[in-house]
Amino acid sequence: MALAALLLLLLAPCAAEPPEPAEAPDALFAAGSEAYARGDWPAVILHMERALRARGALRSQLVRCRLRCANSSAWPAGEPGPPPALRDLLFFRQLLRRAACLRACAPGAPSRYLLSEELELEFRKRSPYNYLQVAYFKIHKIDKAVAAAHTFFVGNPDHVEMRQNLEYYQMMAGVKESDFTDLEAKPHMLEFRLGVKFYTEEQPGPAVLHLEKALEEYFVADTECRALCEGPYDYEGYNYLEYSADLVQAITDHYVQVLSCRQSCVTELASQPGRDKPIEDFLPSHFNYLQFAYYNSGNYEKAIECAKTYLLFFPNDEVMNQNLAYYTAVLGERLAAPIGPQENIQVYRQRSLLEKELLFFSYDVFGIPFVDPDTWTPEDVIPKRLREKQKVERETAARISEEIGNLMKEIETLVEEKTKESVDMSVFVREGGPLLYDGLSVTMNSRLLNGSQRVVVDGVISEEECLELQKLTNAAASAGDGYRGKTSPHTPSETFYGVTVYKALKLGQEGKVPMPSARLYYNVTEKVRRVMESYFRLDTPLYFSYSHLVCRTAIEEKQADRTDSSHAVHVDNCILNAEAMVCVKEPPAYTFRDYSAILYLNGDFEGGAFYFTELDATTMTAEVQPQCGRAVGFSSGSENPHGVKAVTRGQRCAIALWFTLDPRHSERERVQADDLVKMLFNTEEVDLSQVKGPEAELPATTDAPGQGVEGKDEL
Repeated sequence: MALAALLLLLLAPCAAEPPEPAEAPDALFAAGSEAYARGDWPAVILHMERALRARGALRSQLVRCRLRCANSSAWPAGEPGPPPALRDLLFFRQLLRRAACLRACAPGAPSRYLLSEELELEFRKRSPYNYLQVAYFKIHKIDKAVAAAHTFFVGNPDHVEMRQNLEYYQMMAGVKESDFTDLEAKPHMLEFRLGVKFYTEEQPGPAVLHLEKALEEYFVADTECRALCEGPYDYEGYNYLEYSADLVQAITDHYVQVLSCRQSCVTELASQPGRDKPIEDFLPSHFNYLQFAYYNSGNYEKAIECAKTYLLFFPNDEVMNQNLAYYTAVLGERLAAPIGPQENIQVYRQRSLLEKELLFFSYDVFGIPFVDPDTWTPEDVIPKRLREKQKVERETAARISEEIGNLMKEIETLVEEKTKESVDMSVFVREGGPLLYDGLSVTMNSRLLNGSQRVVVDGVISEEECLELQKLTNAAASAGDGYRGKTSPHTPSETFYGVTVYKALKLGQEGKVPMPSARLYYNVTEKVRRVMESYFRLDTPLYFSYSHLVCRTAIEEKQADRTDSSHAVHVDNCILNAEAMVCVKEPPAYTFRDYSAILYLNGDFEGGAFYFTELDATTMTAEVQPQCGRAVGFSSGSENPHGVKAVTRGQRCAIALWFTLDPRHSERERVQADDLVKMLFNTEEVDLSQVKGPEAELPATTDAPGQGVEGKDEL
């Protein structure tokens, strides 16, 4: 009778589930990528939106199914336990019932909807939104493009093109602040941030509302995360065909993997997109904020409850114990004593500690690694032998760290001593390679420029070519080009005009400027690239990161009592903090830039000298006076802070160039310029000025969608 009932349960569906997606997320993602490649923007939107919905629907279905089946097959509360001889059978009866329920409600044909690790990573990286923002922009749905761009950028804050796209959107008419929405925001994290914001603004009422909502959403997310851990066994280091564990070992391996995944939900829920580290002690921190917010609201009962809840995790926290004693004294011992920690948190802590105990036991006995995501775990949960092992490892790590620190101090001392002795470090620098072209000469090298990876080369172009390029600037350049049309982006005392290589070639193609002048601009930039690549003896090619033909013109009526520079001291690939004498290599700096160069077109103006400084941005180490055909080249890092003195009279024109060794960051416009040159001229026609070196490689394009990157830090 019982067997028949079990068979009926195996065959019967649990309850009606929403229909499964007609197509799998991976197929939809692939279709969207193909549509992007052929420029079919409506199809990109259709398939990528459907891929996101399909993945979300499948995850939701799995969560609902697993939770319902776990509850329906649980051992009835209050019933006595079975005799020992029946325990295994009854345990597996519950397991079979749960499996039957899962079969009935989980997605059919699981392999059809199973995402590969690579594609799951694409969804986690929010890649569909990268495609969507371009597609929406192309069909002029700017509000949706902005939301997609913002969503992608939140998860990928180092993505240079998307940062530039967002800057562009911010300047567009009609774009509202509310359009910059994170479509993948986690509700619990959103509420937590709002709660902390109101807390820091000393608004306890709204802080309490949002922090309590954050806790509610946290446990919803925690339940979903834990349910999603019940997936197929990951064989990791095992060969699937050679895996030969018996029944108990196989169950143990899989269950420990599920437990480890569930513990990692702590890290998952505390992580913020685009951040390297999760928020430490994320769940307990809610109660730290809440106890003080409730106190400031005059609600001592809730303040005591939250303080006691926090102390479940950190019972020896001195400050919290003092707070609790104060709240108890104000409310009165009689009223305060019955108030205990929140019951659901007590259950959460008990469950978490039991999971940790099992995982540490598996680590100790079976060697299955486990990294505890929490700092509050009591030491007695960890087996003694494992505690001793971890203690030895910590001591070893501390000793190694101390030794490395001492070694670094010795190196710093040696460097300081060498600097004081004015040792010529240029012998250690790889530079001084051939200049490749006739008529070029090195006027100043690193030694004469008092630094490293610096050079001044004269004779790069002729007087006639300088004049032709100056005329091109005046004919083709637009005000504030590269700076959202800001006519005076660096100083109010000068105007700024510029034009890129691709824009000049397009204007030449349209007959708006002389095509020979546009071709000359293209050829000259390639010539400078080759010279820098050869002179600095680089093992890998330089790729264009940005190129700009620019002119700065002094505004006569704004020169009196002027004290500012034409361009303040800066570093091309990091953020200079002159006071601390450090340069931080992180966005929004153009961290991918490796070498920089400036080719001057004239010298008939006043001021405008280029100069190098120390990291303090004030101690000048070298100065270069611009003149026609003179190029300054240098590495783009913290070893070369530089600036431009004020142009006090006349017009200063130059071609500013930045290069990267990473083809992934090659300039998109340069690739378009290369293609246009190939289309307009035969390769034999493209003048490379009697180059002696090997043919240059064309820069590679990036695969990710996005608009062009605009340049900054013009020199």
